[in-house]
Amino acid sequence: MKKALLVTRVSGFVPQFEMNNVKILQEFGYEVHYAADYNTIVYGNDNSRLDGTGIVRHQIDFVRSPFSKEVKVSIQQLEKLMLEEKFDLIHCHMPMSGVVARKAAWNVYKKTGRKVPVLYTAHGFHFYSGAPLKNWVYYPIERFFSRYTDRLILINEEDYNRAKKFPVRGSVERIMGVGMNLGKFEGYEKQSYQVASEELYDGETDIRKKYGIGKESIVLITVGEFAPDKNHMVMIEAMRELKDLDIVYIICGEGRMEEELRNKVKEYSLEKNVIFAGYIKEVYKVLRQTDCFVFPSRREGMPVAVMEAMSVGLPVIASGIRGINELIDHTKGGYLVDGFEPVDYAVKIRRIFTEKDGKSAVPREKRRLEMGEWNRERIKQFALPIVDKKMREIYKSLE
Repeated sequence: MKKALLVTRVSGFVPQFEMNNVKILQEFGYEVHYAADYNTIVYGNDNSRLDGTGIVRHQIDFVRSPFSKEVKVSIQQLEKLMLEEKFDLIHCHMPMSGVVARKAAWNVYKKTGRKVPVLYTAHGFHFYSGAPLKNWVYYPIERFFSRYTDRLILINEEDYNRAKKFPVRGSVERIMGVGMNLGKFEGYEKQSYQVASEELYDGETDIRKKYGIGKESIVLITVGEFAPDKNHMVMIEAMRELKDLDIVYIICGEGRMEEELRNKVKEYSLEKNVIFAGYIKEVYKVLRQTDCFVFPSRREGMPVAVMEAMSVGLPVIASGIRGINELIDHTKGGYLVDGFEPVDYAVKIRRIFTEKDGKSAVPREKRRLEMGEWNRERIKQFALPIVDKKMREIYKSLE
């Protein structure tokens, strides 16, 4: 049986974003192996989502920084694994594991002379238009390792145009994100802003009842790891500017910045206005009960969180950065914010829920519904069948 190796720095990435690729590889006759640091878990609390998938797991002691001396350890571990298993295809994701996997594969080739196709999906380069200067240190690294890459796969237009100038060993490919399974959202589309009166579906929790949110309260929501790039702090600052409104902000996620964020909420006396909901597996069941999705992230490739909000028909207020600006059309699907000033997010929130001057508090429900409907149409361009077809073509081209 042929063997394919997927590589990510942290575990949780494949079950969250790459299970369709696993299915494709298995259909093509591959036994799928997955190398990751299973002690560093994201998108969940354990590795149970891999149970019953047929995926063979391998622990690799990845480090976060490419400049750490311990990088050699992870390269050696992957190299040993590749020599033992003799994989027929390697597909790596995430910057750190992308570098380590390609370096290990090249070392194996030099030792054995056996050439194995190597794919790397960049889910958003660290360097991008407007990125801090320090981020561009990764540019020469990505450019250099592209020469060890048979298929360099990009998920947004900016990265794709930049990667086309790299000395890639094979070809540069563009896919429309990781592919949205729009079927799972059927029946969960946003229909009304009188959320409390909506009939809930099986398995749904009434979030207004759970968190004691009033029937007339505005409910904002976001989804994302508690990490600097997700920029949750700017929305907490913005909520302080919106204290005169009956408004609640739900943050779905977890991570190393949680204590810092909670302390800021307490400092601003926003305990009743900001809710930490933790990690939620079927987040779309919560999304449809809210009024607007907010996403102030500083760096994205093609954010699934925004795509899920669009799929249920929510208007979106988000930073106008790479990836997001391909999804949301300003004023049609919501509002894009230039920069990361809390007041700018507060202004857009007032605008979407009240008249522009923020004084008369006239509901703008029809406009929000139109934005949500526009997003539902737009997201069809990023549907799973479109991405599935492209990935099948890419994998097939390597056989």
